[in-house]
Amino acid sequence: MVDTALVLAVDVSQSVDDARFALQMEGIAKAFEDAEVQRSILSGPHRAIFVTLVEWSDKAAVAVPWTLITSPGDANAFAAALRKTPRHGAEFTCMSRALQLIGDKILPFLPMPANRTVVDVSSDGHDNCNLSPPVDVLRDELVASGVTINGLPILEGDEAATLDGWYKAHVIGGTSAFTVPAHGYGDFERAMRRKFVTEISEVPAVFFPNQ
Repeated sequence: MVDTALVLAVDVSQSVDDARFALQMEGIAKAFEDAEVQRSILSGPHRAIFVTLVEWSDKAAVAVPWTLITSPGDANAFAAALRKTPRHGAEFTCMSRALQLIGDKILPFLPMPANRTVVDVSSDGHDNCNLSPPVDVLRDELVASGVTINGLPILEGDEAATLDGWYKAHVIGGTSAFTVPAHGYGDFERAMRRKFVTEISEVPAVFFPNQ
């Protein structure tokens, strides 16, 4: 048994070029190397989490498989793996593809049970694929199975003014779900670290001003 199973779902669509992808990977890696995040990982009764990374655009795929973290060394090794992860991007922002993959092919293969299951979605745009079923339906199915979906909208570009609201209406759901916006790619690391501390340690998210 682990305390948390955490799925990191990262946008690699056309708007996320190699430089922006590198900022996302570096931001997540530095968060896992952060002493406060590592303390949060080890703060639960089982002192362990599982984490995996999904890249998504027109299609979705596992980029880093389920990894068990039970020590600062494990967290640092996961950070090193993230820095070596290549970008497999495409044109469109198909968040529904990501949620479908997570529900059908990732969560059923979690190596051991978790007290909590959290999906952590980040992107710089709304879903623009108009697939069926839509994001809302897939979100509701995951939430009904006990999953919490949190969001990290990256507020940069043409959709910056509306993206956080869209995440709140269509993406996040489940127990204590919340968003932590990044105010551009340069703010991604700060937002991700803050978000991890909350969702891994189950600290109430009431201190976030956008709630």
